[in-house]
Amino acid sequence: MLRTTYHSPIGKLILLADEHYLLGVWFKGQKYEGSHYDLNNIKVGVSPILQCTSQWLNDYFAGHQPAISDLPLAPRETDFRNQVYKVLMTIPYGKTMTYQQIRQRLTVVNGRPTGSARSVGGAVSHNPISIIIPCHRVVGSDGSLTGYAGGLDRKKALLTFETTSK
Repeated sequence: MLRTTYHSPIGKLILLADEHYLLGVWFKGQKYEGSHYDLNNIKVGVSPILQCTSQWLNDYFAGHQPAISDLPLAPRETDFRNQVYKVLMTIPYGKTMTYQQIRQRLTVVNGRPTGSARSVGGAVSHNPISIIIPCHRVVGSDGSLTGYAGGLDRKKALLTFETTSK
């Protein structure tokens, strides 16, 4: 595994990858930074996946709307959380979805009630691949900006950026 730092317009990001997959993207100092990885014991370096991720982020912040499928993602989380992340990846650029809508989508996919809006919220807040898996596009049932591990100021900046760069 290798990690590197990416300097985004809204703060430093820590990128983590193994030889095959992108494992994490966290804002420096965010809640749950590093997830279950000990970032201090992971070598700093460059790899093809980290370079592709940096280019993806360059394209994103330039307003080019890069495809999530351009990167090999492997969030190492529970099955439920990974199901939530798959739904997050369907939220269009510049659009939002509520926690309840995500729960409803999971219920349709699984053919039975799956989780609660609260458990969806827990999964969203622990998303280890910020921005790329767009957890910033999830809002409260009334459209309000609710929790974001990277900070509500960044969530607002990302949503504003997406709606003004379309």
